[in-house]
Amino acid sequence: MSYLFTSESVSEGHPDKIADQISDAILDAMLAQDPDSRVACETFVTTGLVVVGGEVTTKAYVEIPDIVRDTIKKIGYTHDDFKFDAESCGVMVTLHSQSPDIAQGVDEGEDKEQGAGDQGMMFGYATKETPEYMPMALAYSHRLVKRLADIRKQERELMPYLRPDAKAQVTIEYDNNDRPVRVHTVVVSTQHSNFIKPENDSREARLAADKKMLDKIRQDVIEHVVKKVVPAEMLDDETVFHINPTGKFVIGGPHGDAGLTGRKIIVDTYGGKGAHGGGAFSGKDSSKVDRSAAYAARHIAKNLVAAGVADEALVQVAYAIGVAKPVSLNVSTFGKAKVDMSDSEISKVVNELFDMRPKAIVERFALKTPIFSETAAYGHMGREAYKKEVELNIVEMEENEQEKREIRRKENRELEFFGWERLDYVDKIKKAFKL
Repeated sequence: MSYLFTSESVSEGHPDKIADQISDAILDAMLAQDPDSRVACETFVTTGLVVVGGEVTTKAYVEIPDIVRDTIKKIGYTHDDFKFDAESCGVMVTLHSQSPDIAQGVDEGEDKEQGAGDQGMMFGYATKETPEYMPMALAYSHRLVKRLADIRKQERELMPYLRPDAKAQVTIEYDNNDRPVRVHTVVVSTQHSNFIKPENDSREARLAADKKMLDKIRQDVIEHVVKKVVPAEMLDDETVFHINPTGKFVIGGPHGDAGLTGRKIIVDTYGGKGAHGGGAFSGKDSSKVDRSAAYAARHIAKNLVAAGVADEALVQVAYAIGVAKPVSLNVSTFGKAKVDMSDSEISKVVNELFDMRPKAIVERFALKTPIFSETAAYGHMGREAYKKEVELNIVEMEENEQEKREIRRKENRELEFFGWERLDYVDKIKKAFKL
């Protein structure tokens, strides 16, 4: 029987995503100076205000208000009429050190491996539906909001009225064989300026101006956004479009709705496909398995599907706080395995192939480097792994008996981003499964 499945994404200017990006920018700044930084940073944003709180243990010296303002500026909140802008917003910081009770279980010692930073279960998922091995509804939703941001920043002449806040939602129709056949519905809500003014102050004139403005936005979104990122063969005459369905969307961002780190975990992962352990990612260093093990589980699932073990795979891993070895790891193929093995047999092979201890995961993906700001919008999964040289601002403290002084220097390093998206285990998996 055919069915519909829907996922959503939000832009970098969405209040919750602003909070995520600030938290990860602070994490990156600390890791740039002290790779062993322990960070659990939460951010709250609302009209004219940013509050940063949490637990941090680091040797780094970081000007958090500067990082907050630079991040907001990069996103695009740079005008007073947004009621939230990089220059004028207030910044409150309330951070304290990590609990020593937690640290003693996580820290590595001479006779002790690094333990997991918390208990819990994490999931990784992959499917052959798209080239990025992601669910189609979420992949298209990410593409839509990313395209809006690219137009706003790089092709502004196409839609000069765009503002940073936006959301997208895509519904995919599946056939009786569980294959995606068409895009059923597209929903896009984008913040915009009040770019068409009424001829007078009458209600009729205001309604007419609003209708003309919304008609223009609808036409532009379908032409310059949807048709540019959704394959033409997936759209047809029956595809339903809801563009700014509530009407005008002038008031947005933190002035329209408060934002908080970690409230878009389904957007960050698989759009409701597969499963989610419940832990957020942004603002957490890699000792928190909420983040690092979720990346490692995605790496396993993607490589399994790419190697041809299954058309779809869900990997679950679970930990006990302070214990290095996972308490469990299993694989579900939803009956789509391409090998003559049960899921429990597949899981056994995976357990032998992949070292899922926290320290091994951190080393495998270089998770003590400042690579996390790039993950904080448009999904942590389904991105392309890449390397680039990054100029880092290093701040060090030099101390002697007479004085303590700050030394600042710049250093270029080549960093790998989204390393968990590499297909570097495909050959090993094929050999292990005799494919």
